[in-house]
Amino acid sequence: MRLKKFTILLSLIILMSAMPAAQAVTSNCEKCHNKLTPGIVKDFNRGVMSKELTCTACHGEGHVSADDVDKALLPTISTCEACHEAQAGQYLSGKHAKGLLPITAFPEFAHKQPRAFMAGQKGCNGCHNLGIVDEKTRNKGLAGEFRSHYPYGMDCQNCHTRHAFSKAEAQQPEACMQCHTGFDHAQWEMWTRSKHGAAYMTNRDAHRGPTCQDCHMPEGNHRVMTAWGFLALRLPEKDAEWMGYRVSILKALGVLDNEAKPTGRLDVVKAADIARLTEKAFNSERDAMVNTCQKCHTKKYVVLNLENADQMIKASDKIFAEAIELAAALYKDKILKPATNAATFPYPDLLTFYEVNSHIEELLYEMFMDYRMKTYQASFHLMPDYTTWYGLAKMKETLVEMKHIDQQLRTQAEK
Repeated sequence: MRLKKFTILLSLIILMSAMPAAQAVTSNCEKCHNKLTPGIVKDFNRGVMSKELTCTACHGEGHVSADDVDKALLPTISTCEACHEAQAGQYLSGKHAKGLLPITAFPEFAHKQPRAFMAGQKGCNGCHNLGIVDEKTRNKGLAGEFRSHYPYGMDCQNCHTRHAFSKAEAQQPEACMQCHTGFDHAQWEMWTRSKHGAAYMTNRDAHRGPTCQDCHMPEGNHRVMTAWGFLALRLPEKDAEWMGYRVSILKALGVLDNEAKPTGRLDVVKAADIARLTEKAFNSERDAMVNTCQKCHTKKYVVLNLENADQMIKASDKIFAEAIELAAALYKDKILKPATNAATFPYPDLLTFYEVNSHIEELLYEMFMDYRMKTYQASFHLMPDYTTWYGLAKMKETLVEMKHIDQQLRTQAEK
């Protein structure tokens, strides 16, 4: 008899475990959305916020049926700020909140791409779909078109993906991988192949090695800033030789004109915090990183490693500046016609990226966005293989090829 009862009980347990779990309905919204978008409902109930909030906390109370869908509010950064004031304030003071600004600075590149590439998030704006821009910029041009299709200022979702908005998810290095990978910012590849990455990935529970968040978001700070910025440029520069290289680079970026005077693009650089423009600003970010690294290393070791990485920027800038001057001479001698009428003529406009007319200009673009980036980024992320074979060696190889093409073009011009 006992055996029979046990068998029946066991059968019931097996049957119940095979049935789909019923989802708790915490608001009227879920009655419809369990049918229309069940994944969203499941994600929301998976998160901590579902224990305290309903859908109306972020989307408002205007939308209650299929006839008033347009009344559902889309969250903004202010929505998150209501509960997460400190994190929102840190984020808004950092570089990620300005991710859309650089897109508006590109002279012709962005406007030559398929609409889906930018406004449809299939290209650059797939990652640069974050950031606050002023109303004037928001309502016109590329930024306006993009923001007419996607929520304005709702940037927390890039790391805390909706609708779970999980803190645990955002603390994993994979949360950074979706943007920081590939051609011009292969930080994911560099980190995973570094000693730091190997120590972490082979024993996640022990957390032996630092993640992206450990180094760039100490104590959970959402500001996420670095000393050199994305372009590895700073002003002023005490090293006169290095400053000479940098002037060539800044001219080719259109930040300085051909007489080395600031242009309007400098305002975009300032607004987007792309580069450190005072010694105090650079030292502040550098000191913060030194303090973070000292949690595992001695200060002497940290400072030496960072200074060596600095010198790799200088080494790459020397090669890059020579390549820029080579292209500028071809423009000046009217052997090549610039892709754009840059205010910095005869210097090339690097922000046209690959929208150029000759192979030698394409090589310069690759040196800028690929090889130079990998040379210095890998130096800071402790990945010597990338610094060498994907970075510095490729820069040297490319300069040789550019010199060869330069001679061919000049020979043809003479004939």
